[in-house]
Amino acid sequence: MKIHIGSDHAGLEFKSKIVKHLEKAGHQVVDHGPHQFDALDDYPTFCIPAAQATAADPASFGIVLGGSGNGEQMAANKVAGVRAALVWSIETAKLAREHNNANVISIGGRMHDEQFCLQLVDTFLATPFTNDERHVRRIGQISKFEKEGKL
Repeated sequence: MKIHIGSDHAGLEFKSKIVKHLEKAGHQVVDHGPHQFDALDDYPTFCIPAAQATAADPASFGIVLGGSGNGEQMAANKVAGVRAALVWSIETAKLAREHNNANVISIGGRMHDEQFCLQLVDTFLATPFTNDERHVRRIGQISKFEKEGKL
């Protein structure tokens, strides 16, 4: 599976651990940066390209991370075709996929320990979308608004 990843300075160290974890599991990871620590970098610079690459390849997934994951999720969700979910529990990681068919996960690297964050990533990637009619309908409404600006 191809996975695009981007962070900010707060997520830099943890991003490299996620990349290694995913590559060890056989995934192809594209790292959109940053590649070196800069306390003044801006997460949109790295998270938006990761989200754009995910949207351009519907078979791929994206991961954005920072200190809390909030801003990174907001940035990713500005990209047409992206449904980024901020996850903080195994249940929210599952529901992001099952109910929302999220294609990007956002994690707050300062909110959890490393092992738990890796569990969130693995859960998200392993959980399929249910394709239930109600979820398909709701995602369709979001997509329509994204394209037309109206429901």
